[in-house]
Amino acid sequence: MSEPDATLERDRGDVSREVVVVTGMSGAGRSTVGKVMEDHGWYVIDNLPVMLLDDLLRLSESREDDPTRGDGPVRIGIALDVRAQGFTALTSSLQRLREGGWRTHLVFLDATNEALVRRFESVRRPHPLQGDGRLLDAILKEREVLADIRSNAEMVIDTSGLNVHQLGRKISPIFRSDSVERLRLAVLSFGFKYGVPLDADFVFDMRFLPNPFWVPELRPYTGRETQVAEYVLSQPGAQEFIDGVETMLTPVIAGYLRENRRYVTLAVGCTGGKHRSVAVAEALAARLGSKEIATFVVHRDLGQE
Repeated sequence: MSEPDATLERDRGDVSREVVVVTGMSGAGRSTVGKVMEDHGWYVIDNLPVMLLDDLLRLSESREDDPTRGDGPVRIGIALDVRAQGFTALTSSLQRLREGGWRTHLVFLDATNEALVRRFESVRRPHPLQGDGRLLDAILKEREVLADIRSNAEMVIDTSGLNVHQLGRKISPIFRSDSVERLRLAVLSFGFKYGVPLDADFVFDMRFLPNPFWVPELRPYTGRETQVAEYVLSQPGAQEFIDGVETMLTPVIAGYLRENRRYVTLAVGCTGGKHRSVAVAEALAARLGSKEIATFVVHRDLGQE
């Protein structure tokens, strides 16, 4: 998709007290997200029983030597999976915290069934709900259990096509503190042959432009390199498309800011995610950045070919 300080939708609680719950499908990257949060100064706890959440946050308010406090705001991350005691009470627990003045955010990590199967098979570990049954059955059961939690999440992040390093780069801007509240716009390039991103708010298809793959001298390069970018952006319709996206997004982004939505993913696709989508994603990020909008680019499928 992204920093609860600046990009997740903000509640009206005390700015000095903020909690982010990271949950989602087992194998979708929860531990990676937790490490990134720690790198950005969050105090992260893994699989805290939900019924203890209120007690933990009260403790963080009352203890002057609490490690979450330091000289700045209290920023706590809770990484939960379906095994956490009291998991089904998560939504009501977060509501109580909001009523008590905390800013709360719920982030859901998702991935396709195929991606989750590959990950569990690669580490040769059972799914938490697998028991003596099949891996795919456990994944489907977990997806059913988490359906309501996913629907209530402030942000859903698709990790299907990302390794741990790519996921870290993608979500790092989400949890980095920012002194100015701005909408963070992730411009994500991808290849349709590898699937459409699940977390995209907008999806655009660049396959209406000529493919540099069929130009022998351009084929080895990517859309991040000058010769390919110039070729793509000089094609009929390319600049008109970029102008049109900017025009279309102007009222949308103004509405997001009014509604306190702070993270948006704009996905730009081509066949393989190497040439056209990459060049256009870079151009859109450069065009759309402003004092109200912080853009960053993620090239999901670059290097796949």
